[in-house]
Amino acid sequence: MTEEVQEEYRRRYGGPDGDALPIDADEFLPPRGYFLAGYEDGVVAAMGGWRRGGPAGDDDAEIKRMYVRPAFRGRGYSRLILSELERSAARAGIVRLVLETGLEQPEAIALYRSTGYEDVEPFGFYAGNDDSVHLAKALDVMSAP
Repeated sequence: MTEEVQEEYRRRYGGPDGDALPIDADEFLPPRGYFLAGYEDGVVAAMGGWRRGGPAGDDDAEIKRMYVRPAFRGRGYSRLILSELERSAARAGIVRLVLETGLEQPEAIALYRSTGYEDVEPFGFYAGNDDSVHLAKALDVMSAP
């Protein structure tokens, strides 16, 4: 599915690279990260993960590779994945989730803003890109289930 995400980025943003930020799968291994996939009838429908670190250091975690396959969109999977990422990050002691997305992904921006993510100062690899949107949400670590 990660190759599908890259193809989606190439389609939306142009260019041969997709997301140019190198990511090592080990960054998503507990306790420094978390990655999950959602299935429907035995088929992977959605995925997402977080990795510890961000503008505030290890109190932050960055959401990466949120994706729902086109055939499964509109069924609430993105909200389910995001909710579980928030719960798992809070359980791990993460104080705030941060992310970067792009203007060519209005669905993602709408999802994040509708669930409490707010604009923050640009950070990380895409900090200088005019088409990047940087968002964050404080987590309630004390009430994490």
